[in-house]
Amino acid sequence: MTRYIVRRVLWGVALLFVVAALVFLFFYLFPTANPAQLRAGHSASPKVIAEITHDLGLDKPLYTQFYDYMKGVLLHFDLGYSYYSSASVKGLIAERLPATISLAAGAVVLWLASGLAVGIVSAVRRRTWLDRAAMSGALVLISAPEYWLGLIALFLFAADIGKVRVFPGAGSYTPLTTDPAKWFTSLILPWLVLAATFAAVYARLLRANLLDVMGHDYVRTARAKGLSERRVILHHGVRAAITPIVTVLGLDLGALLGGALLIEVVFDIPGVGRLNYDALTHADFPIVQGTVLLAALFIVVANILVDISYAYLDPRVRYT
Repeated sequence: MTRYIVRRVLWGVALLFVVAALVFLFFYLFPTANPAQLRAGHSASPKVIAEITHDLGLDKPLYTQFYDYMKGVLLHFDLGYSYYSSASVKGLIAERLPATISLAAGAVVLWLASGLAVGIVSAVRRRTWLDRAAMSGALVLISAPEYWLGLIALFLFAADIGKVRVFPGAGSYTPLTTDPAKWFTSLILPWLVLAATFAAVYARLLRANLLDVMGHDYVRTARAKGLSERRVILHHGVRAAITPIVTVLGLDLGALLGGALLIEVVFDIPGVGRLNYDALTHADFPIVQGTVLLAALFIVVANILVDISYAYLDPRVRYT
């Protein structure tokens, strides 16, 4: 197990290096905008643009910029500085990360609780009206874009514009350390919207896996031994069927911790996703590079944890 973990960590470091290099080269080889031009304004003279280009270090050869960036990332986890505020990218991300973690953690709890419950019930009550209603609803939620659900939720339930004024509206996010009660109420609607699509996907995936597992010989053997149906389903069926769910969860959670961009923009939550969105609109490449690298880091770590958890969920899995 130790050797396996060491190998995965080394592969993860190599993958992060490749991601950092590709993101850097993508923005500098295929620029969508000139940061110096955007910072100076449309009416700026060429002299002013040249001075800003020099201040930002954009007049250096590409290989020099690449070397300086990778050296800072690998040796000091220095993600550079914003082109516009000159603030540390690492500091900006650290400032926004608590809001993203709050959003992702609450949504994960909701979609796991609801998605797994619906998937189990649909598999147990296969081909009943309950199963058909649950899977039809799941298909609708999967088909609905997150930003559309968010806008509809704000229109119907937000305190400022909603038809039924139940929840606070966009821009109401309050940090947990400032006011726990307001923090909780301000995130209820974003949690529900973000969890809706994921819960639908998990419900359909678990239902399909559980239906397959319940037909295996060891499940019939468990029933023949006189075990209760609840124990057969939860201990033998769900435990084997949930392995693919854990894989998907690792990817989803890692990506969300890198910023739930659409939800954070719709609900005006000052998280990493909103930071990335603002950086993209202003061609603030160091921030974009930092947020992408952060998302890759979370995904790599989540996948390592998922692979380790397989040994517990499925005794047939062994690592050497």
